[in-house]
Amino acid sequence: MQLKIMPKKTPLSAGRVPLILFLCQMISALEVPLDPKLLEDLVQPPTITQQSPKDYIIDPRENIVIQCEAKGKPPPSFSWTRNGTHFDIDKDPLVTMKSDSGTLIINIMSEGKAETYEGIYQCTARNERGAAISNNIVIRPSRSPLWTKEKLEPIILQNGQSLVLPCRPPIGLPPPIIFWMDNSFQRLPQSERVSQGLNGDLYFSNVLPEDTREDYICYARFNHTQTIQQKQPISVKVLSVDELNETIAANLSDTEFYGAKSNRERPPTFLTPEGNASNKEELRGNILSLECIAEGLPTPIIYWIKEDGTLPINRTFYRNFQKTLQIIQVSETDSGNYQCIAKNALGAIHHTISVTVKAAPYWIMEPQNLVLSPGDDGTLICRANGNPKPRISWLSNGVPIEIAPDDPSRKIDGDTVIFTNVQERSSAVYQCNASNEYGYLLANAFVNVLAEPPRILTSANTLYQVIANRPALLDCAFFGSPLPTIEWFKGDKGSALRDDIYILHENGTLEIPVAQKESTGTYTCVARNKLGMAKNEVNLEIKDPTRIIKQPEYAIVQRGSTVSFECKVKHDHTLIPTVTWLKENRELPTDERFTVDKDHLVVADVNDDDGGTYTCVANTTLDSVSASAVLSVVDVPNPPFDLELTDQLDKSVQLSWTPGDDNNSPITKFIIEYEDAMHEAGLWHHQTEVPGTQTTAQLKLSPYVNYSFRVMAENSLGRSSPSEASEQYLTKAAEPDKNPTTVEGLGSEPDNLVITWKPLSGFESNGPGLQYKVSWRQKDGDDEWTSVVVANVSKYIVSGTPTFVPYLIKVQALNDVGFAPEPAVVMGHSGEDLPMVAPGNVHVTVVNSTLAEVHWDPVPLKSIRGHLQGYRIYYWKAQSSSQRNRRHIEKKILTFQGSKTHGMLPGLEPFSHYTLNVRVVNGKGEGPASPDRGFHTPEGVPSAPSTLKIVNPTLDSLTLEWDPPSHPNGILTEYTLKYQPINSTHELGPLVDLKIPANKTRWTLKNLNFSTRYKFYFYAQTSAGSGSQITEEAVTTVDEGKMAMASRQVDIATQGWFIGLMCAVALLILILLIVCFIRRNKGGKYPVKEKEDAHADPEIQPMKEDDGTFGEYSDAEDHKPLKKGSRTPSDRTVKKEDSDDSLVDYGEGVNGQFNEDGSFIGQYSGKKEKEPAEGNESSEAPSPVNAMNSFV
Repeated sequence: MQLKIMPKKTPLSAGRVPLILFLCQMISALEVPLDPKLLEDLVQPPTITQQSPKDYIIDPRENIVIQCEAKGKPPPSFSWTRNGTHFDIDKDPLVTMKSDSGTLIINIMSEGKAETYEGIYQCTARNERGAAISNNIVIRPSRSPLWTKEKLEPIILQNGQSLVLPCRPPIGLPPPIIFWMDNSFQRLPQSERVSQGLNGDLYFSNVLPEDTREDYICYARFNHTQTIQQKQPISVKVLSVDELNETIAANLSDTEFYGAKSNRERPPTFLTPEGNASNKEELRGNILSLECIAEGLPTPIIYWIKEDGTLPINRTFYRNFQKTLQIIQVSETDSGNYQCIAKNALGAIHHTISVTVKAAPYWIMEPQNLVLSPGDDGTLICRANGNPKPRISWLSNGVPIEIAPDDPSRKIDGDTVIFTNVQERSSAVYQCNASNEYGYLLANAFVNVLAEPPRILTSANTLYQVIANRPALLDCAFFGSPLPTIEWFKGDKGSALRDDIYILHENGTLEIPVAQKESTGTYTCVARNKLGMAKNEVNLEIKDPTRIIKQPEYAIVQRGSTVSFECKVKHDHTLIPTVTWLKENRELPTDERFTVDKDHLVVADVNDDDGGTYTCVANTTLDSVSASAVLSVVDVPNPPFDLELTDQLDKSVQLSWTPGDDNNSPITKFIIEYEDAMHEAGLWHHQTEVPGTQTTAQLKLSPYVNYSFRVMAENSLGRSSPSEASEQYLTKAAEPDKNPTTVEGLGSEPDNLVITWKPLSGFESNGPGLQYKVSWRQKDGDDEWTSVVVANVSKYIVSGTPTFVPYLIKVQALNDVGFAPEPAVVMGHSGEDLPMVAPGNVHVTVVNSTLAEVHWDPVPLKSIRGHLQGYRIYYWKAQSSSQRNRRHIEKKILTFQGSKTHGMLPGLEPFSHYTLNVRVVNGKGEGPASPDRGFHTPEGVPSAPSTLKIVNPTLDSLTLEWDPPSHPNGILTEYTLKYQPINSTHELGPLVDLKIPANKTRWTLKNLNFSTRYKFYFYAQTSAGSGSQITEEAVTTVDEGKMAMASRQVDIATQGWFIGLMCAVALLILILLIVCFIRRNKGGKYPVKEKEDAHADPEIQPMKEDDGTFGEYSDAEDHKPLKKGSRTPSDRTVKKEDSDDSLVDYGEGVNGQFNEDGSFIGQYSGKKEKEPAEGNESSEAPSPVNAMNSFV
C-alpha cells in the first residue's frame, strides 16, 4: 500500500515479544493502487480522461468529432449541454455518441453545415458515486475567405525613397500565415533594407532600381483548411531623377520637374510603429513579439534595450534582421518599457514600447482525488493565480455548491473544502473553477469513501534474489479501508521477527539493509483491519556478488601497435554474467580492429582516435560491476610548422616555429638543421638543439651562405619528420676566418717538395674567389719566404730542391674580400733517396739449435738520405749438415724498426747452415746489403718415428716395422723400444727397455706370452737427446690346444644369462665411449686422458734446454712413471707438442716489425711445414670389440 505522506523508515525494536511491524495510521487519505484486479472490484466516481480543446476550430469539410472520455466504477453514463441547455442528441439524426464513450460525432459530410453546430458544448460523466464535467468546448468552423477584388495602380517612385506594400489579408479563422512571392512562386529576397512586418506588409527602407518588378504578390496560407489565397500582383517601378522627369514631361508638361533632392541621404524615421511611444499587452506563457521598422538612407540598423533592466539571455531572440524582438515564455517580470533605436550615419531615433504582461488563470495547487475510509477527515485544496487574480468557485457533481444537496461532513472555506467524519454517502465529484477576464481553469476531484477488508496485491510466492551485503526489499503492496496494519514473520513455523536489522516502509515493504546468507528464507506479510485479514508469502535468496578479479590496466602504446585489456570476472554460479566493453561510456566502434573474447579486449593497429577510457562492465540480472582503464596513444611528434626568420643580421638570425602535436608524449627538444643551397644543395647539417619548451632560437651564421632551416621535434619515442624548409637567407661575404688544416711537406722525388693540405669547404670559404697562398723556405738557411697563390686546390709541388732537406711551410686562405689570419708554420722535408751505405761489422751468435742473435754497426745518418725506418735482415738455409747436397731455400726477412743494432732470429732449424745480410731502410727503400755472414745451428732432438706397425703376430712373437723420423734434427744414434703387457683387468705388467741400432727399420720380439696384449713406446735419439715417442698396442695369438680343451668344457658364452650380461656390458661401454667422445670435443678432462697418463713411458723426461731454444717437447704428463693397475690408454699416438719459446722475443718476416728495442711484434714470414701425425693407428678410443677382447 502506498501512503500519501512522505515515506519514512521505521526501525524495528528488539524489545517487543513478539515483534510485530506496524504502519502508523497517521494519514488523511488513501491512494488506490493501479492494480487491475483491485480496480475491477472497487467502486470509483467518474474521472474525465480525454476531452477536446477549449477553443476547438473544426474543418467544415469533415465530420465534427467532440471528444469526451471518462472512467469510473460502475462505468459512467454521458450527457451534453449546448450553449448552457441540454443537448438532446436523440432528436438530431446527424449526431451520434460512441458506444461506452461520451464522444460526439456530427455527420456533416452527407448533409448539414458546420455553422449550424457552432456553440459551447460541455460533457457530463455520471455514475452512482458522482458526476464529472468537461471544460466548455467552443466549436467554430475554420474560415479562409478570398481577397476582395481591387484595382491596384502601378507604383512609380524615385530611387532612394521608402515604400510600404500593403497586404491586408482577409480575416480568417485561424489567422493565416503571410508571405510574399513572385509569379514563379519564388520567395522574394529580404534583407535589412527589405523585410516583412508582423502585419504582413512589405517594407522598403529605401528602394533601388533592382526593386523594379511587376509581380509583388502577397499570399495567405490557411493551415487548417490547407488553402492558399493570393492578392493581386503589385507593380513597382523605381526611376532615377532623369527617368522620373522624362516620365513627368511626357504626361504632365506643365508639372514642376523633380530635383535630385529625394535621392539624397536622410536620417531614419519609423515606418512602424508610429510616433515615439506605443503600448503592448501579452499573456503570460506566450511569445512577446515587438517590432520596429525604419526607413532612411543609408539603411538604418535597429538596436533593442530594456529600460531599467536587462533582456533575459536564454529567452530573447532577434528575428527579421533585428527588427523584431521576441521573448519566449513571457512572465510578469518581463513587463516594462522596451526601446528600439534606429540609427544610420545621419542620425538616430528611438521608440518606446510599454509592455504589460497579463495572465489567464494558472494552477498553484490543483485539487487531487481523495480516497477516505468511513470516519476519516480530509481536504480538497484549489489554488490558482493570474492577472487579474482569478475568482474561485466550487461545484459538486456539476452543480454550483450553493445549490447542491447539503452534506453535513462538508464545509467550504474559500479555495478549500474541508471534510469531517465522512461516510459512504459523502462520495461525490467536486469541480473547482478559477476564472478571470482572460480565461478559466476547471478541475475535477472526487471524494470516494470506501469500506474494504485488507487485500495484498503482491503476487504470492514471489522470489526475490539479492546480492549479499546489499539491501533486500520485500514488497507487500496492500489495500484496505480503513488502513490495515502490517506485520512480518520469517520461517515456516511463523516465528516473529525479533531483530533490529529490519526497516518497515509505509508502503508495507520490508527492508533488510545488509542482507547476508543467513537472510535466505520464506517471509510472510500479514495485513489486518477491522473488516478482516490477509497474508502473503515471499521467498528471499542471497547471491554472491559479481567481482572483477583482474581489472584492465592503464596502457601507453605507440600508434600502429596492438594493445590488450584484460577483465576477469568472478560471479555467483547460479547467475550468468554478460561482459560488455565501452569506450567513453559508449559502445565500441564498429571496427574489425576491435576484437573481444572471453576475458580480453584487443585493439589492433591503434590510432589517435582510439585513445580514451575503456570500461569493462559485467552485468547479471541482479548486479553490475565495472572497471576502467585509460589508453594513451603516443607517437613521435608531428613536425613543427610555420617557420619564420626574424632579426636578420650579418652573422645571426632568429628562427621561430610552431610545434606540432606531441602525440601525448612531451617534446623534450627541437633539432635545427641547415642547408647551404649555394655550396651543398640538398645536404642538411646539424645547426643546434634547444629545449622542448622553447619555440625560438638565435642562430649564429657564417658569411656567404645561402641558408635554409628546418626543425625536428623529439620526444621519448623518437624524432619527428623534418618540418617544411624555411625561407632562404643569404649572408654577406667576408674574408676567411680559418686556414687549411693537415698541412704537410713530403717529397715524392729526391729533388722536389710536395706541399699538401685539406682545403676549406665551400661553407668555410666565406666568400667568392677562394684561393691559397703557399709559402716555403729552408729551415736551416737564410733564404726569404717564397710564396705563390694557387687556385682552390689541395697540393703544390716545389721542384729543384736538395735531397731530404727540412723546410718551413705555411698555407694561407684568401678570397675576393681578403686574407684569412696568419697561418701556423709546419715543418716538412724534400724528397728522399735510397741509402748509400750498408751496415758494417755484422756478426752472429748462435744461442741454441733454433735461435741466433745478430749484431751490426749503425749507418751514418747523412748516408741514409731520408727518414730512418729501421734495419732489415735477410736470412736463408744454405745446406744441411746431414745431407751434403745443397738445395735452394726461400729467403726469410725480419725488419727491426728504428735505430736498433741487434736482433734475434727465431724459428731456425737444428743442425743447419744459414746465411744472412743486413740492410738499412728509409722511406724510399732499402740501401745496399752488408757482406753475407754464415753460421751453423747445433743438433736437436729428433721428431717421432714417422710410422710404427706391428705385423706377423704369433703365439709368442710380434714384429715391429717403422719409418725414421721425418725431422731427425741431427745424426740418429739409436732407437729405444719399451713395452709392457696388459692383463684382462687393464693392469700393466713390468716394463721392458730395449735399444735398437739407428740403421734398423724392423725388429722382432720373441718369447712373449700367448694371447696377451702389449703396449709399445718407441722413439729415436740423437746426441742432443731423445725425441718424441710413438705408441702402439698389439695382441699375440691364442693357443689352439687350450682352446680345444676349453671347448670340451661348458661353453658359458652360449648360456643365455652370459649373453645378456655381455650385451649389457657392451651397451654400457658404448654409452661411456660416446660420453668420452663428447667431452673430448669440448676440451674437458675425462678418463681416457687419465689412461694415457697412466701408460706414459716412465723413463722419458722432458728435454727443455736452458738456453731458451725452440726445441720440441712432449707433454710432461706423458712421461710420468707407469703405475701398476692403471688403465690401458685409448690413444695410440703421441702428440707432438709446441715449442716453449715465445715468439714475442723475435722479429718477423717481410711484414714483421720490431719495436725500437728489438722486441718481436709480428709473425714469421717463412712457415715450417706441419708435422705429419705420428703413428699409424687411429687416435680414436677402442671399439667395443677390442674392449670385449680384454675379457679373454
